[in-house]
Amino acid sequence: MLYLHGIGHFHPPTVLDNAFLSSLDIGVDLNWIEERVGITERRTSLSLDYIRRTRNQDARAAVEGSTVTTMEMGREAAQLALRRAGLQVSNIGMVIAGGCTPEMLIPADASRVAAALGIDVQAFDVQAACSSFATQVHFLNQMRPEALPDFVLVVSVEAFTRSINYADRGAAVLFGDGASAAIFSSKIKSPNAVIATSFMADPAGYDKVTIPAGGHFEQDGHAVQMFAIRKTADLFERMRDAEDSPKNARRVFIGHQANLRMLQSVCRRVGISENDHLSNVAKFGNCGAVGAPSVLSQNWDALPQAVINMAVVGSGLAWGSVRLTKNLDVNKS
Repeated sequence: MLYLHGIGHFHPPTVLDNAFLSSLDIGVDLNWIEERVGITERRTSLSLDYIRRTRNQDARAAVEGSTVTTMEMGREAAQLALRRAGLQVSNIGMVIAGGCTPEMLIPADASRVAAALGIDVQAFDVQAACSSFATQVHFLNQMRPEALPDFVLVVSVEAFTRSINYADRGAAVLFGDGASAAIFSSKIKSPNAVIATSFMADPAGYDKVTIPAGGHFEQDGHAVQMFAIRKTADLFERMRDAEDSPKNARRVFIGHQANLRMLQSVCRRVGISENDHLSNVAKFGNCGAVGAPSVLSQNWDALPQAVINMAVVGSGLAWGSVRLTKNLDVNKS
């Protein structure tokens, strides 16, 4: 069994709100954005002046317009996870990273984050776009405990706004930047346990969501939205029907933070109450692989006890789930 010891997140300080996007004269206003995606703000690693001047027409130049590096974002999220776990960076024996928008094709993001933390450990990427967190945790959950160090750091860093063409209103309103980090162990117990994971993919849909090297984000919006709703609802129903956790505990749902309207559709379809649905997409936008784990991190202190059902979907097409408990005895039902 995997145990979660700490979780953290980080978002850049620069706010990309709807008023700013409306000022770009790309055919959007506050009502248009709110009605379609339910997002009011996002965070960006780019300067607003850079976006205003260039609309990020050449995505290869976006790094030069950035105010924070992905290594810095990953380090900040990891340090919060370490503080919550009561661990030192020297306790980490492995770093696994991955997401949608690596700052460099090589080396692995995990190597760059490990270097930013100042540790010399095994470091490699496991990525399946927006469903990377579920993929990484599922991967760890399949490994023999003796094959792993005491503590593994799982990191996702997304600089999604660097891949957005800000003349494309459909993409411009969706995305934000951030980082998430989680510390797992299969050897050292904690009150927070991963009780089930899953991961699946349908490569026939490989071309539905893409970011070419050095290019801009593109998607078949309607097809991807329907896929996300259908697969997320199915994942949640499978977790809800599982008999592997305490029966009387509060159960909360965290989905892929694609957009608020998609998440609300899932909740209506499977009967999730507003009180049991945790999200941050309205204020932080779609942060790719960072979205769902950052929601868990932001709500961590407000969840004294809970069963968390996390369902994520992504390019590939791919989908996965992580079912975990916080401060609950998984041996009692």
